[in-house]
Amino acid sequence: MIPTATTPAHDTPAPAAERAALHSRFMLRVAGLPADTVLALRAPEAADWAVRTAAEEDRLTALGARLSDPLADAVGATEDAALRRRLLALRRQVFNNRLPGDPDAARALAAGLAPAAASDLTAWLDARVRWERLRAEGGPVLADALARTRDELRGLARDDRLRRGLLLASPTLEERLDAFAADPAPVPGKRARKMERSLLSYLYRTACKTSPFSTLTGVALGGFESAGQAGTETGTPVGADWRGHPRLNVVVLTRLAELVAADPERRADLPVTLASGWKLDEDRVRYVQRAVSAGDDSATVSFDAAQDRLLFLRRQGTLDGMLALLRGHAGTLRHGDLADWLTVTTGAAPEEAEHYLTALRDLGMLQLPSLETGVHSGDPLRAFQRALRTLDRPWADALATRLDGPGDVVDRYPTADLDSRRTLLAELRADLTALQSELGAERPTLPQTLLYEDVSAGTTTADLTEWTALADPLRSIGRVLPAFDVALPQRLTLKGFFLARHGRGGRCDDLLRLVHDFHEDIFRQYLQFTATKDDFLPDGSHAPEENWLGLPEITALDRARAALTARMRAGWAALPTAAEEFVLDDATVDAVAEALGGAAPAFQPYSHFLQPGRQDGELRAVLNDSFGGLCFPFTRFTHCFDGADGLGLTAALRTELRRLCPPGAVFAEITAGAATTNLNLHGALTDYEIVCPGENSTAPEESRLHLDDLYAVHDADSDRLILRSDRLDREVVPLYLGYLVPMVLPEIPRTLLLFSPTARSVLDVWRGVPAGPAEDGVTRRPRVRHHALVLQRRSWTAADGSLPQRAPGTADSDWYLTWHRWRTRHGLPGRVFVTVHEEAADGEESGGAWFGGSKPQYVDFDSPLSLIALEGLLAGRRARCVFEEMLPGEDELYVTSPHGRHVAELAVEMLPGPAGPSEEEPTR
Repeated sequence: MIPTATTPAHDTPAPAAERAALHSRFMLRVAGLPADTVLALRAPEAADWAVRTAAEEDRLTALGARLSDPLADAVGATEDAALRRRLLALRRQVFNNRLPGDPDAARALAAGLAPAAASDLTAWLDARVRWERLRAEGGPVLADALARTRDELRGLARDDRLRRGLLLASPTLEERLDAFAADPAPVPGKRARKMERSLLSYLYRTACKTSPFSTLTGVALGGFESAGQAGTETGTPVGADWRGHPRLNVVVLTRLAELVAADPERRADLPVTLASGWKLDEDRVRYVQRAVSAGDDSATVSFDAAQDRLLFLRRQGTLDGMLALLRGHAGTLRHGDLADWLTVTTGAAPEEAEHYLTALRDLGMLQLPSLETGVHSGDPLRAFQRALRTLDRPWADALATRLDGPGDVVDRYPTADLDSRRTLLAELRADLTALQSELGAERPTLPQTLLYEDVSAGTTTADLTEWTALADPLRSIGRVLPAFDVALPQRLTLKGFFLARHGRGGRCDDLLRLVHDFHEDIFRQYLQFTATKDDFLPDGSHAPEENWLGLPEITALDRARAALTARMRAGWAALPTAAEEFVLDDATVDAVAEALGGAAPAFQPYSHFLQPGRQDGELRAVLNDSFGGLCFPFTRFTHCFDGADGLGLTAALRTELRRLCPPGAVFAEITAGAATTNLNLHGALTDYEIVCPGENSTAPEESRLHLDDLYAVHDADSDRLILRSDRLDREVVPLYLGYLVPMVLPEIPRTLLLFSPTARSVLDVWRGVPAGPAEDGVTRRPRVRHHALVLQRRSWTAADGSLPQRAPGTADSDWYLTWHRWRTRHGLPGRVFVTVHEEAADGEESGGAWFGGSKPQYVDFDSPLSLIALEGLLAGRRARCVFEEMLPGEDELYVTSPHGRHVAELAVEMLPGPAGPSEEEPTR
């Protein structure tokens, strides 16, 4: 099964984006708690009080404005000094909205005014009394609302699904929640308020967002089916029984492997290999050093970063002999055997031989790869144990057996209740700490998160018919996304560099030298320059891409971006001020696609992350993100759907990838070496794997494509720079299937991805379009929609200092009323997400977003608790806040469970249709 939605036939092949079709399979991300969970944290009584009080205040203001001139006339018309003083005092009281000390006397003064003024003054006095009464009600209303919602929050703190997620996401917070929930204090202390804000943030994340992490967000494997077979009348259903799939953090295994290799006796038993891809270069040995820097173990999510460097060692008799020995015993020679060989052949002392080998290991020429965690390890811990047992040494067998304890903890974890899970995690930490000490660690260190857990919500379906209709705007937008792909200018720069070196139709057989020269001659400077340059022109539009090689395709990118900006500016200028929606029409998309022209890649599959909802009975979706490549929605979660449930997701995806491969080509995965984060673990989906220098592979030898076998060539007919394999005599299309962002990968695999369909397109439709006039520091943008696809939610940008500020001593009721007035004045809906951006101090460069900034935070204006949390986030900082509407809204949600409606995100693929007749695919 591949595409299930098709496009009309053409007499001539259409561009790839126009042939794109909706894949039959999708991945659903489901918020762990139903959206109505947060209803308990709202205070409708406080919101109602604020509405009534603000309305009465507005009435007072209007009446006071009407009374200003009549009272002034009355003052001027009287010659009675005492009466004039009373009228003047009354006029000041009305102007300042102060209730007269003697209301009856004020009413008596009204009798002497003109009938209309007398009626207005009487109405003002009545309204002022009502307003005073309402203000007096506000304190108790807010106090009761805060006490009630805090009590509800303490109750929600006991929710099992929330707590299971917090065990891994924030164990310190989870540990203290029982005491927090048991504290009946109506007004919490400073520490409790901080916990309250943290708990509220995680609760909103679990009920109102979709970011897969343990039980905070589950994933379901979905398929599009015809009407009558799929979903329900309200949307897509998911079951109530979710299943956890925990795995040990691979960083733990890396630290254990480092301790094993640090011990001379154990190291002697480890197989030693040369860095893959080494070459003899005249009187030197050329190889790639992959240096690894340890990540931050205190972070919730961290990884070890790797860097590539092309190095040369001078050939000497000892080194030449070692190269020959290792080449003849590939993967079978142990470190101790190599040290013994050195002492025998050179006469060196054992300490000198060990010192020499240590230097080669530090330089990256020698490696100990047997205990590395491969990215295709479905169970990294069990794979590590198997690797130990293959060493066939007593200490290794004992260590593998010793790891049965942690393995048993991981196995028991999914079915354990909350208390048992807490005990298991403590047992796991203690056991691993002791194990590190046993292996010789002076100061054992473990990452904060020992287990990563993905949670399966089973399988589901969606209506093919309505989603096929939604595929049309996705296909349309796909035509312009390459213009906003951050990787495409780099891909084009590589192509230009190749053409300058090798000419049209040229070929380069030394791929490593090409990558090295590309970085040395242009790309490293290009990256440094583009990282520091301002991406914005003075008018806010896209700055032209750096085009050091004068490439017409990069000029086309600039032209396409400028075309969108020009049309958006024209449409924005013609849009009515109060409009809530801006329609991006087909003519605009056509103009941008035409300007882009041939710069768009010929083969560009996309994964789109969409939030669906029903509006007036019709399906609409908000486009959250778009990524170029294949299988991206599924790779991280293959282990959830390969086991006892029998779904076999990995095998199904591998079969589909064979069918999707362009004619005459094969897909080959770029793994970037051993797994340094659980985010990169996934099933083996391709028949071939590109093994970069310095990397080791567990794939069968016939499936490995080494750089020596690959060459780059420019196909003059299609004007494409491609990779080909000498052995296979086919084009090789690299695929990256990990979740670690490609920009942090080592140099060689990151460069090879410039031959791949990997892309990251950020369609900022408002870039370069002047904002409307600010009202009290707040500007607004309407929603942007292309047919049934929402590209941008309605938004409001509040400059630093423009949000309501709580002055010292301000009553809760006055503070809450101020927020209500601010929201209604600027037209924000009751529920929004806020992204907070730190503003730089005078004379300093603007910083990035801080915690709560880069990730939008849910804000509920009907919940005083939510506003207190927002103020806590902003306290003491200069910040610009961007508020976006919650879309779909709570009454538009598409995904249901037995517990209610859920916020959800569908990750779908738009796959290029066949460009021509396919060739017979090679078998493995």
